[in-house]
Amino acid sequence: MNESTAQAIALIIYFVAMIMIGLWAYQRTDDLDDYMLAGRNLPPAVAALSAGASDMSGWLLMGLPGAIYATGLVEFWIAVGLTIGAYLNWVFVAPRLRTYTEVSSNSITVPSFLDNRLRDTTHLLRIVSGIIIFIFFTFYVSSGMVAGGKFFDSSFGMEYHLGMVLVAGIVVLYTLIGGFLAVSWTDLVQACMMVTALVMIPIVAIIEFDGGAGDLFRTAHAANPAIYSVLAGTTALAVISNLAWGLGYFGQPHIIVRFMALRTAHDAKAGRRIGIGWMIFSVVGTALVAVVGLGYFSGAGRELADPETVFIAMGKVLFHPVISGFLLAAVLAAIMSTISSQLLVTSSALVEDIYKVFSKSGRTLTEKRMVLYGRVAVLVVAVLAALLAWNPDSTILDLVGFAWAGFGASFGPIILLALYWRRLTNYGALAGMIVGSLTVGIWGRFLSGGPGSIFDLYEILPGFLFALLVAVLVSKATYTHDDGIQAEFDEAVRLSKVGKQDDAHAV
Repeated sequence: MNESTAQAIALIIYFVAMIMIGLWAYQRTDDLDDYMLAGRNLPPAVAALSAGASDMSGWLLMGLPGAIYATGLVEFWIAVGLTIGAYLNWVFVAPRLRTYTEVSSNSITVPSFLDNRLRDTTHLLRIVSGIIIFIFFTFYVSSGMVAGGKFFDSSFGMEYHLGMVLVAGIVVLYTLIGGFLAVSWTDLVQACMMVTALVMIPIVAIIEFDGGAGDLFRTAHAANPAIYSVLAGTTALAVISNLAWGLGYFGQPHIIVRFMALRTAHDAKAGRRIGIGWMIFSVVGTALVAVVGLGYFSGAGRELADPETVFIAMGKVLFHPVISGFLLAAVLAAIMSTISSQLLVTSSALVEDIYKVFSKSGRTLTEKRMVLYGRVAVLVVAVLAALLAWNPDSTILDLVGFAWAGFGASFGPIILLALYWRRLTNYGALAGMIVGSLTVGIWGRFLSGGPGSIFDLYEILPGFLFALLVAVLVSKATYTHDDGIQAEFDEAVRLSKVGKQDDAHAV
């Protein structure tokens, strides 16, 4: 059996497993609440690992190790910022969002929660936020499909479009039939594959290298004297920018929707421990893959043409082709987990937040009909994303860098204020959301300066701060007391502290 055949067999096993999970989830999906939120019955381990897998994507296995391999641990600041941001998200957003979304008319999407929480009779907030999600996530899904096509092209020499269609088809299939439950459980499998691969490669590389760990790390240092420095070639502003990535977590719909699907608010504590533990193992493993990869290939007198392939190259060198096939599947898992999550959130925005608001018939449709429309929306978004991704050199990928900042700045401050500030109004939320989005676009596109310039700051930070300021000022100017909103706020706070399922369902 040659190497390519063995790796292909491993990938086929992985694909079949994902489809089987989708079919299993299909049997447990009856209504829209099941399809979009798994009936709010997600165990903390599944929610935590699903959030991690849908967040990290191929960046964890290719982007970050490639950057560290080429430059050094100075690139690790972004991982530090993301880990801190993820931890704070679990602490401050997860428990209260879980209870508040159920208390507030059983909201199953972020836009519907903001609409219900703030009593927005105009529904502008819901529509605008739904449109933002649809636009940004269509580009995001498209970029994932491009990554999938390039993965098969670089790993197997498969034609780009065939690889892209294969990845898109598998993801759409299990998302289409199994909904949120399928996405969450496939993410669990994918997260386990990712962290296992990231732990295995450094350990085996150290064992295999002549001279052991000491010589391996010294060889890496000889190849790049700055490899272990966290400050070489950087500035204070660059470090702040990298740490600011953590702010994005508060506003990422495909991540915080996992909090809404937890069984109870009390599960957030277990979810936090599992999720942050997974994240620490993953990012440390990523850094080690880059360092041992540099030492291993330098010691062998070999230089990688593309540093971002260090994970794949190490897997092929160290393991049997079948095992390296599963390591390749881990890369694919990182890509697919993000695509599936974004497809589902975009689908929910189309059906729950745009169609139901504009269509009178949408408010009287049966649950089964709404699930059907949700599946149709998944297919529509996937087709649009595939069309955008058809050109592998498409400039859409340039927009993806804005997506994390865009969501973080537009939704992040509003989510935090909605959960912790009684006086937020629908006009304040809408103004803050628009200002955050515009700041990210203008700052990133037109105000970016050279190194050392204040405008070289990552756009999420000014976007987040301006959105927060505007939301507070406009809310103070437009606030009127509402007994219903205040009672709902008190109940959400109480339930987030109690964390008992019976209480939550008694609302």
